[in-house]
Amino acid sequence: MRQTRVWARGLGLCGAVVEGVEAEAGTNILVVSVRVRSGDRDRCGICRRRCPGFDLGRGRRRWRTLDLGSSLTVLEADNPRVTCPDHGVVVTWVPWARHGSRFTRTFEEQAAWLTAHSAESTVATLLRVTWRSIVSIVDRVVTAAEAARDPFAHLEKIGIDEISWKRGQRYITVIVDHDSGRLVWAAKGRDEATLHQFFDALGEERCRKLRRVSRDGGSWIVNVVTQRCPNAIQCTDPYHVVSWATDALDEVRRAVWNQARRAGDLKLAHELKGARWALWHNPENLTEHQEATLESLARLNRPLFRAYLLKESLRLVFHMGRRRAIHELNRWLQWARRSRLQPFVKLARTITKYRASIEAALRYRLSNALVESTNQKIRLIMRRSFGFHSAEAIIVMAKLCLGGLCPPLPDRS
Repeated sequence: MRQTRVWARGLGLCGAVVEGVEAEAGTNILVVSVRVRSGDRDRCGICRRRCPGFDLGRGRRRWRTLDLGSSLTVLEADNPRVTCPDHGVVVTWVPWARHGSRFTRTFEEQAAWLTAHSAESTVATLLRVTWRSIVSIVDRVVTAAEAARDPFAHLEKIGIDEISWKRGQRYITVIVDHDSGRLVWAAKGRDEATLHQFFDALGEERCRKLRRVSRDGGSWIVNVVTQRCPNAIQCTDPYHVVSWATDALDEVRRAVWNQARRAGDLKLAHELKGARWALWHNPENLTEHQEATLESLARLNRPLFRAYLLKESLRLVFHMGRRRAIHELNRWLQWARRSRLQPFVKLARTITKYRASIEAALRYRLSNALVESTNQKIRLIMRRSFGFHSAEAIIVMAKLCLGGLCPPLPDRS
């Protein structure tokens, strides 16, 4: 085998001819001179259409590629410009790099893979580039991967939620496919206008194909999904329903605590203040001290203990079989309405309002657990990188790591 072919195979060059290799004097840079095969010359860098030449551009151009040992390696080749009838004057297409990039495809794929598994600053140090170059590389890789496949194909069951990415009520709307487990769409904002953008991208035909949508009780989600996907069955996330009961329980606890303080019963007020965690935790997770606290509350304050039983009964509804769960939910609503505890009476009205979607969640066993898991992974990405300056940068990283867009390492399946 000729030496130039060995170099081409070692550098992962397809559709290119290696002309020579030399070490640049006074530096640790290895320069590999290459050229495009004759059949691929004079093609538009965007659409790859053969076009008439315009000029020689800026002469010889360099692209950073994967290092060879400890030597920083670059490809060097002519890169003239052509006149494309659709895109105007553009540089010619080269098979080893994306249009507008200073790095080879193999270099960008390795950089993107490393960035999906570690911090950008770490990858930048390892590859001897700036972190801004890593950001640009990830953006190009994600854009190319999105263009190569349809993220909305076979979309039938989705989960919708939001995640806070910065202080000051700054949110990102997150949409996940329940079947594939992948992040399919994300955008800055948490309102009806933001969610309409997703359904506009999805299109009317695919909106009609959506079968089920899991969500919390946010009106901005309910209104848009009802308007854009009237055929989809909405499922209210059980975790959020139980959190409503926990909030109602805490409201009762604060009211009883304030009442004990005003009456001068400092002992009861102290016990109520320390009972917060015992009331919040599930019975199977209680410590011996917390169990004793609950037994004391059962004797000292019946209304508060009744509120605790209401919360626990609602939580257990979502651990039962489908038919029994719906029956027990009816019984729970009757109990809450007669409880004479205003927060739970109000909660019964809220659950009645969302009853159809809550029963759908019980019937189809669909929750927002997958979306919450995705949110936690996005938070991990943000912590790993010590925060981001913009929501767009977070979204690109989330798509790379969680959207199935991360490329494999070069020459590996």
